[in-house]
Parts: sequence; C-alpha cells; structure tokens
Amino acid sequence: MQEKINIFWFRRDLRLEDNAGLYYALKNGLPVLPIFIFDSNILENLTDKKDARVSYIYNALKVIQKTLFKYNSTLLVLHGQPIDCFKKICYEYKLATVYTNHDYEPYAKQRDQKVANFLKNRNIDFYTFKDQVVFEMNEIVKDNKEPYTIFTPYSRKWKEKLNNFYLHPYPVEKYCCNFLKLEPIQLPIIEEIGFEISELISPLPQIDTEIVTNYHNTRNLPAINGTTKLSVHLRFGTISIRKLAIQALQLNETFLNELIWRDFYQMILWHFPAVINTSFKKEYDNIKWRNNIDEFHLWCNGNTGYPIVDAGMRELNSTGFMHNRVRMITASFLTKHLLIDWRWGEAYFAEKLIDYDLASNNGGWQWAAGSGCDSAPYFRIFNPYLQTQKFDPELKYIRKWVPEFEEFSYPHPIIKHEVARERCLKVYKEALQKI
Repeated sequence: MQEKINIFWFRRDLRLEDNAGLYYALKNGLPVLPIFIFDSNILENLTDKKDARVSYIYNALKVIQKTLFKYNSTLLVLHGQPIDCFKKICYEYKLATVYTNHDYEPYAKQRDQKVANFLKNRNIDFYTFKDQVVFEMNEIVKDNKEPYTIFTPYSRKWKEKLNNFYLHPYPVEKYCCNFLKLEPIQLPIIEEIGFEISELISPLPQIDTEIVTNYHNTRNLPAINGTTKLSVHLRFGTISIRKLAIQALQLNETFLNELIWRDFYQMILWHFPAVINTSFKKEYDNIKWRNNIDEFHLWCNGNTGYPIVDAGMRELNSTGFMHNRVRMITASFLTKHLLIDWRWGEAYFAEKLIDYDLASNNGGWQWAAGSGCDSAPYFRIFNPYLQTQKFDPELKYIRKWVPEFEEFSYPHPIIKHEVARERCLKVYKEALQKI
C-alpha cells in the first residue's frame, strides 16, 4: 500500500532556511515532497523570453535541489496550470496535506482557493502560513479594527507590537530527515518552459552589515553602493524577512522603516485590492491624462532631455534595477511633468524590474502620482535639477548612464520644468475640484 506524504509548495519563499510553511510540513512527521510550479498563467504574460526573474527563480531552485540531494531527497518542478499540476501529483502520490505560505496578491488568492477546493474534494488538507512579511492582514490595525491608510501611525504600532516571537526563526534543519527519500529528479531545462537564461541574474543574497549600518546616510545617493540590493531576494524569498528585520533592529532604524513600508503596502493590497486598477483616492481617477505615446516612449528609452530621469530609465533597461530615489524621480516626472497615467509607468516597471513586487510597485507609483494612501500632496512636484544637485551633485550617476548629456547630440528637455509644473497643477486642480 502506498504511504501517504505531505507536499510543500514553494512560491515566494525559495529557501530551505527559516521557512514557516516548510517547517510545519516537516514537523508533521509524514515524508515531505517539495515542489515548485512554473505557473503558465504567469509565464504567458512575460514577453521577454530572457526574463531575468525566470532565470533568478531557476537558479534559486538549483540551489534548493543541490541541498535536498544531501538529504537523499529531491525537488519536483512542474510547468503548467497549478490545478493540472496537482492532478498529476495526486495521480502519482497519495497526499495527506499540502503546505505552503501565504501570497497576498489577487491572482494568488484566486489560485490558492481553486487549489484548496480541488484538494478538499479529495479529502486533502491545504494549509498556508505567514512567511514573507513580519506582520500581515489584520495584525496591525487601528483600535477600531480598521486598516491603517497612513504609514506613520501604522509603523508606530508595528514597532510597539514587535517582539522576539515575531522574529524567531523556524528551525527547519531540525526536521530535514523528514524529506521524502527519492532518487534525484532533474530540473527541466529552462528552454522546456519557453525561456532562456538571462545575463541579468542577481547573485545569492548577502547582508552587508556596513551598508545597513550607514543606510540612513547613503540610501539616497545613486552613484555609490549605498543600498543593500536585497529587494529581489525579499521578492522571491531567497532571504528570510525575519533574519533581515533582526539585522535592521540591531543596526539601522531607517532600514527597518523600509521593511515596514513593505509590510504596509502588502497590507494595503490585501484590504484594498482595487488599487491594482484604480486610484486609492478615487477623486484622482478624474485626472485628464495627456498620455502622449511618443513622450512615453522617450521616457521609457531615457531620452527626455532630463539627465537624472534618463539615467534612471537607462539603468532600468540595462540592468533590471533602478535606485529607489531615482524610481521616485522618474515616476514623478512621468505622472506630473508629462501627465501620463501612473498605470502606464507601473506596467513598464512591472515588465522591467527584477525585484518587481505588485504591492510595492503599485504603492510607489500611486505615491508618486499623489493618488495613493499616504501620498505626497499633488502640488509636490519633484524638480529634476534640484534632485540632481541634492543626490548626484558630482554627476557620477548621470555620467555613467548618460555619458553624452553635455554634448550637442543630447536632446533638449522634452518640456521645461516650470511649464510642466504649471500645467500639472492646473490639470490636477481641475480634476480634484469635481468632487
């Protein structure tokens, strides 16, 4: 008679260390078969067949697989729609329980509900756990149980509630003997799922304590190595949020606040999923965007005539990364200088960023446009020249990405800052007066 096993389903948690759902799966006692599904519903929306995110996931799976071999176990990697993959697994194995970690995005919630219903009809339990954030859903709410929409009081309560319980690592290593003993199953080659290896792969995560310690002094300076570059590792879970939060608590409160922003935006997405397509502040949907396609392409390609903006866009297009300060500058420029819908910019970032995260990307773009929760007021319009003087005074970042900016070949500004500012204030004011 075939013995029952448990499944652990990797998603945004591509590590064996300090993994909540994996810990509970192994601790249950039954043999655990770890799986990963290259979800065709997601992959079909990726137009670049050298998408760096797919390559990053693929490399992370190879690291997991190599470690599992040491425990005489293996990782089962499937490709297709999750329901079809679970049908295949149920045909080949006798399942007791499927374990995984929470995912808060609308598609993920629908996917998980379908899988849970499918398993329930076969008397298979489906358990999910908090893993990618420190606090989730309703853990940090107002006294009246309503969700926060302003960051500062949210962060205050976040810090008040934090204690060792929430940061205690899950000791997966104590139960690694419970991985299902199987002959090695080789990962499919990446071409089998329709992709190629990208040259933009991020290295394995390393916490640079010196950068974290000095983060408050260096995080806004794009010309230096002053940020941790850990966003991609948090996005795919190749590093534990608890491990990183402990470092932040010990070394730098400014860095800790960045982690709290991440929790905040995940909470906003959970409670207000409509922000994906509409403004958090509904009145901002009245803005009459110009949406000039030619100007949008100039912005995308880094040819606006504003060096700091063009540097950011070229960095993004070349590396799949953009410095966070420059993300704010480029987003403000698109929405307020060019009056192009923030959803256009958000979609472009979603296509290009290796560390793309729906909650944070949406939150950042709506912040820049003035339409989001806790946004800058609409009349706050970044002046690209002042931003350059303040954050790239020696023009090192600009010279790296826009070496021709002082030559005649470099384009004139797409629009004068003063003209853009006046136009933006007029359009925004007209839209907001309709309320």
